[in-house]
Amino acid sequence: MKITVKGSTGNISKPLTQKLIAAGHTVTVVSSNADKAAEIEALGAIPAIGNITDVDFLTTAFSGADAIYTMVPPNFGATNLRAYMNQAGEAYAQAIKNADVKKVVQLSSIGAHLGEGVGPIKGIHDVEGILSKLDGVNIKFVRAPFFYTNFYGNVDMIKHAGILGNNYPADARLIMVHPKDIADVIFEELQNNFEGKSIRYLYSDESTPAGAAKAIGQAIGKPELPWVEFNDEQALAGLLQAGIPEEMSKNFVEMGTAVRSGAIWEDFDAHKPAQKSAISLETFAEEFASRF
Repeated sequence: MKITVKGSTGNISKPLTQKLIAAGHTVTVVSSNADKAAEIEALGAIPAIGNITDVDFLTTAFSGADAIYTMVPPNFGATNLRAYMNQAGEAYAQAIKNADVKKVVQLSSIGAHLGEGVGPIKGIHDVEGILSKLDGVNIKFVRAPFFYTNFYGNVDMIKHAGILGNNYPADARLIMVHPKDIADVIFEELQNNFEGKSIRYLYSDESTPAGAAKAIGQAIGKPELPWVEFNDEQALAGLLQAGIPEEMSKNFVEMGTAVRSGAIWEDFDAHKPAQKSAISLETFAEEFASRF
């Protein structure tokens, strides 16, 4: 098959592209970064360099594809994150229509059943709604939970403050996934003959923030690494101090409140997969330690 993949050479798209090429598919990889073209070619894929809000560019990248994988990458420079995500969703929808694509696998998120109170996931909720209006297009929304790899953003916190923390308590639920496990599910769905619009949840492990801190702490030789709950103001101040722009920081804090309340997990619980994906929290913790 001819398949177009969004996500450049990221944590999901790179292993996904490698698996698709190994399976004999012809793959075009969409990236906004021209510097990635050589790396994409080295994978055996065809680079398509352009902006995901550019309908003409996307139409060309999607034309002739039997299936496409789409996602909206974070835009830390957006002054209105939700509006940016809606713009990207509308561009995807128009390009899918223009190119007459019939099969789409869209990366979504746990919490996308909610249109408010979930930070950046509000925009993902909107994108699901925009794409769902496309007639005659089969779409699988893959709703992923908290990425293990988000913990790489806490390396400085661990090294300088000796803690892990956020604006939810140590005993909150934390449902997590490895990007490679997401790549495996998307690889599978791109080759499945699904019809209509449907949602698929996945997860690699379930624990708590305290459990995550313990696993990571043991792996890096800091077995007493604690999880510290911040209030919302402290969490916002910490993100701003770390250089995260205000719009994104406020969205992250709001998402933390949904973890704290448990609202983010409600629809997942109603449709929980029978089996976990492959990579456990402890396995990721060893991976984290190797890069710490």
